[in-house]
Amino acid sequence: MPTRLLQSVVKVSDDEIAPMLWSTLYGFSIMFSYYILRAVRDEISSADRGNLQILWTAVFFVMLVAVPAYSWVASRYSRGVFVPAANRFFLANLVLFYAALTVLPATARPWIDRVFYVWASVFALFVVTVFWGFMADCFRNEQGKRLFGFIAVGSSIGGIVGSTVTASLAEVAPEFSLLLIACVPLEVASWIVVLLHRRFTRTPKQASVSAEPLGGDAWSGIRVLFGSPYLLGIAGFVALMTFSSTILYFQQAFLVGEAITDRAVRTAFFAKIDLWANLLTIVLQVWLTAHIIRWVGIGISLMIIPAAVFVGFLSLGVYPLLAVLVVLQVLYRAGRYGITKPAREVLFTVVSREEKYKSKAFIDAAVYRGGDLVSGWIYAGLAAVGLSVGAIALVAAPMAVVWMMIGLRLGRRQEELAGTERGDTSAPALATT
Repeated sequence: MPTRLLQSVVKVSDDEIAPMLWSTLYGFSIMFSYYILRAVRDEISSADRGNLQILWTAVFFVMLVAVPAYSWVASRYSRGVFVPAANRFFLANLVLFYAALTVLPATARPWIDRVFYVWASVFALFVVTVFWGFMADCFRNEQGKRLFGFIAVGSSIGGIVGSTVTASLAEVAPEFSLLLIACVPLEVASWIVVLLHRRFTRTPKQASVSAEPLGGDAWSGIRVLFGSPYLLGIAGFVALMTFSSTILYFQQAFLVGEAITDRAVRTAFFAKIDLWANLLTIVLQVWLTAHIIRWVGIGISLMIIPAAVFVGFLSLGVYPLLAVLVVLQVLYRAGRYGITKPAREVLFTVVSREEKYKSKAFIDAAVYRGGDLVSGWIYAGLAAVGLSVGAIALVAAPMAVVWMMIGLRLGRRQEELAGTERGDTSAPALATT
């Protein structure tokens, strides 16, 4: 009965159910951890909003160091080693932050907050990009189109649970205890990776491919990126997505900071926004995402949220109110994670393993935060010359149109590459679940 109920929601075969559910639990665990920390990070952005563009500059330069370091590790160890190692590295960092906050004097708190903000921004992208790179390595293109929407449900539920925990405990729990709570799901995620790695290496061919390091060096994934128009297109799509996200984020920090002065209340407010966004995301992922991708294809699926952002920026331009921004943020986040994210991850099912892990890490981390950096300074410049929240939204609106067009072209190219892959009978199936 549970199997039939699951198959009525997602088009999954009997032998795909177990790996799909474990993958869903993996996504749940990492996002549970992240969303415990996300509201804490966002509260810091409102408290220190005058330095936000400087913090994002720091994040970008940290990424320039972190991505090659990650690629170096991936070049020397199998995915069954470097993926859980990445999660445990961040877990150890959380323990160190907790120790610093409890041992160092209160006068050090502003600087610890800033370091934590930079760290949390790096953490948010790395654990997610490693997760989806792992998924694209385990599941084939055809499977990704059917299953990634449901697998993403785990991430959304994790976000809901994490947001609920933070909203419930932020004002009553012992100070800084949220950092230690976030360690638990990270360790669970590390064990799930080991289990999935073993499941997807059952045949000799799978074991031969998956047990080997990716090869290359710390910079090879970046070199591959600049030699591939397809990957450059994905990088452009991500850069424009980050531009829209950054504009909304800065506007949110400004409007919330002006409307709410108490730090604990702000943290709870941000957690509630995350909660509603994740509830709507689940509705999309469970009932609509796979159908949308199947009905209209990857290209149109990638266009939906840029089109919604275009309308949202126009609305915010006319009515620059906190209520309008909250509605836009909830819809944007839900659509981005409910539709755009699964569709974008399918793009990586037709590239090499090195591109899945190394080039993808550079795109999702360095390009993403580079987009944050540039967009943050653009926003600061527009605000410095006197543009209001509404005027900046109107200036940003045309970029959403460019974002739409890139999404459409990427979808068409993905289908071409998938067709080539199907025609190549020598190409190994990395996952035969």
